[in-house]
Formats: sequence, structure tokens, C-alpha cells
Amino acid sequence: MSSSSAYELLAQFDESLPEFDESLLPAVRGIAFWTAIALPFLYLPLLITGLNSGATRVAFVALVVFNAVALFIGHSHRGPD
Repeated sequence: MSSSSAYELLAQFDESLPEFDESLLPAVRGIAFWTAIALPFLYLPLLITGLNSGATRVAFVALVVFNAVALFIGHSHRGPD
């Protein structure tokens, strides 16, 4: 994916957000932002114990995907005014 198509995707995402209640957007973005910061700490136990079993690998991939979604949603969080 090129950077221009990534920017277009983010622009489309931001354009679709006004369909939701405007008062909820800062809260959703804030929660997603802080979730994206906290999730990597959950990687550590999985990496320390090793990714030997299938369930551990699935859990690790699920955490990475969830982290990417949280980063995508929370990317425009600006903090309290």
C-alpha cells in the first residue's frame, strides 16, 4: 500500500466518522489511542513464553491486529483541550 493510498484511506475514514454522534468521537479516539499504547505490554508475556503453540500464535496475531485497529482509530487523538 502506497502512502498516498494510506492517506486516502484515512481521509475516507475521517469522512465517515461524522455519521456518529459528534460528542462521542473524542472519547472513542481517546480510548483507542490509549489502548494502542497499552496493548504492546500484553505482547511481552507471549513473547517470553514463546510462540510455540498454535493458540499462542493466534493470540499474538490477534493482539497485533487489534493494536493496528486501535492505532488507526486513535491516530487523530489530540488530548484534553
